[in-house]
Amino acid sequence: MQDLFSIKGKTALVTGGSRGIGEMIAAGFLANGAKVYISSRKREACDATAKRLMGQFGGECISLPADLSNIDGIDAAVKAFGEMEDNLDILVNNAGVSWGAPLDEFPELGWDKVMDTNVKGVFFLTQKLLPFLEKNGSPENRARVINVGSVDGIKSPAFETFSYGPSKAAVHHLTRNLARHLIKRDIIVNAIAPGPFPTWMLSTGVGGGGDTEIDWSAVAKSNPSGRVGTAEDIAGLAIFLSSRAGSYTVGEVITCDGGSVASA
Repeated sequence: MQDLFSIKGKTALVTGGSRGIGEMIAAGFLANGAKVYISSRKREACDATAKRLMGQFGGECISLPADLSNIDGIDAAVKAFGEMEDNLDILVNNAGVSWGAPLDEFPELGWDKVMDTNVKGVFFLTQKLLPFLEKNGSPENRARVINVGSVDGIKSPAFETFSYGPSKAAVHHLTRNLARHLIKRDIIVNAIAPGPFPTWMLSTGVGGGGDTEIDWSAVAKSNPSGRVGTAEDIAGLAIFLSSRAGSYTVGEVITCDGGSVASA
């Protein structure tokens, strides 16, 4: 009972970890004793975030730049990871993109790019990392996969991001499908569906141009909790799902949204 939420000594890979929710989860893992690899497409941003997080929280945070929207990029990332580790305890599939355009003008590129990164990338990265996830897994200490979905995959978003919500709904269902098959291989799969957090992606949607230091009060007022999410909120849930405390929670999509879905 005393170490229910411990992830100390575990090895984690957080995709899309250079900013936003991925960075928040990586920070929480580091602060609680895990060794963390973070991945993003932009090498400089990934390197800078890894350095900053280690300076703030200590531990080991290793930059692993990769484009996870295609098989070549996924294979390269898995190869690079395998040159440094032979096992993986926690995989957080957080890398994601969105695309905004009016319905009558929404382009095929805006559909394919979102689906490739948000759905195909999640499936094939998990598939390619299965040998690492299975390496040290056992019925008493199962590896974890956490897929980051969205409340936009549960309820209809106000934004004109017509491929984003369906991609996240697909992630939620993929989570249940993978969970059914992988629990037999000592891997637990769950998903988190975040609501409003002060991220680059949400900032672009509310007119902030990607600046996360904007005044979030208007967004906060529209949320039942009266605020946007914090790093502690999302990291706490990810730690629960990665620890002994979450070992009997399988195939769930858990909202982390301040009540936005419950009140919709």
